[in-house]
Amino acid sequence: MALIQCPECGKEFSELSDKCPNCGRPNLAAKKMGAETGKGKWSSGRLAIGIISIVLFVIISFQSCAAGIVNSLEENGATSGSSGMGTAIFVLIAGIVGICTRNSTSKGGAITTTVFYWLAAFLTIGTGDTYPDLPVWGVIAFLFGIVFLVAGIKTKKS
Repeated sequence: MALIQCPECGKEFSELSDKCPNCGRPNLAAKKMGAETGKGKWSSGRLAIGIISIVLFVIISFQSCAAGIVNSLEENGATSGSSGMGTAIFVLIAGIVGICTRNSTSKGGAITTTVFYWLAAFLTIGTGDTYPDLPVWGVIAFLFGIVFLVAGIKTKKS
């Protein structure tokens, strides 16, 4: 950590400080360094949702396999097991993309993640006959998509 001299008052302060502690002049160099990292307040949320999505993939996959077996044994023609596996895969892809692009200042990662979450939610429409949890996972995926859409809109390029 180096000390820099304030152009306003001449006092020395840390280069990492947001402003001069003596006169309050903003440290423009610190703001530039913070922008280089690309991290924002949405980064932690994206990471958390991405991790939750990977865990949900495991849960939805197991439930979908069980629903598929029940559908086959009963020969009822229901497709909720297959829809559940599609939902699980889309949620997994969205979670991975969300984690990988969480620090990006580009909107592309957030939009891609939103699309995958909404595809997962779309697969759950009209399901729930033999797999009643599937619409719940669809609503969660839709809400995660909204979070990533808002994060993409709020993300500013540096």
